Amino acid sequence: MNTSLSQAAADQVALEPGVAAKPRSSSLLRDTLKNVLRQRSAVFGLIILGLLVLTAVFADQIATHDPTDSLLGSEAGVKARAAPCIHLLGCPADEPQHILGTDSNFRDVFSRVVVGTRTSLIIGLAAIGFAIFVGSTIGALAGYMSGWSDNIVMRLMDVVLAFPSLLLAIIIVTAAGPSLINALIAIGIVAIPVYARVARASVLSSKENDYVTASRALGESTYGVLTRRIMPNSITPLVVTGTLGIGGAVLEIAALAFVGVTGDIQRPEWGSMIGLERNQLFSAPWMILAPGIAITLTVLAFNLLGDGLRDALDPRLNR
Repeated sequence: MNTSLSQAAADQVALEPGVAAKPRSSSLLRDTLKNVLRQRSAVFGLIILGLLVLTAVFADQIATHDPTDSLLGSEAGVKARAAPCIHLLGCPADEPQHILGTDSNFRDVFSRVVVGTRTSLIIGLAAIGFAIFVGSTIGALAGYMSGWSDNIVMRLMDVVLAFPSLLLAIIIVTAAGPSLINALIAIGIVAIPVYARVARASVLSSKENDYVTASRALGESTYGVLTRRIMPNSITPLVVTGTLGIGGAVLEIAALAFVGVTGDIQRPEWGSMIGLERNQLFSAPWMILAPGIAITLTVLAFNLLGDGLRDALDPRLNR
């Protein structure tokens, strides 16, 4: 009897918010960071991502020219589709310096690629953040409630997943009106079912655990059980999937800009840069290769980071 009472008291202490939580949470965070930094792929991805973030933050200072203004008439000797010219590398001093050359509208390609980093990262993060919030909410409620409501919600998610994601995003943007904001929302909507299914699977595997049963027995509300007991233990797959999804979102926004459904095609954005100059691949390849390499590095960084997080946060690999 005394043993049972002691166990019950221990369970009650474990369920009390704030009791011995700070040391444990800080230790857990420290261990998680150590596991992440032990993964070479995650470290390499973080380095690339850090450079991209710094580029996005200080894009106005790094850019050598205004990315939207044509230099025709304001810069002597400027040419359309001029090859890269760097004075330190031997380019004649009488020619205007353009690190990655100019495009067909007399704009500096380097400046457009640099400022485009900010656009792509913001859209990728915002779209996936929106998809994770909405999708995890839907999936968590569906998994916790179960029954007919779960079946209805998941069948709706299956209907969305049945459409090719890029085609569905184009349809949504076309219906809502061409704009970068509508493209962001479309990418987020297309990604919602992925995170709904991940959250539902995590909730289904967690809601029958002993600590959840104990919380219900102590009278905790459904909201409290979901937000304080189940979802914190379901966050790992969402983080990993979301990290990988940001790279996909960057690709999708580039694809939407490439086909011209994001509205202002003159905005510095990697996909629109490739789309505008797609016919110059052999005559002026730097105009396409520069934004293409930027897209590749961004997607590679998030994929490497996602793979590293998956390995670092998997308890089976960190015993």
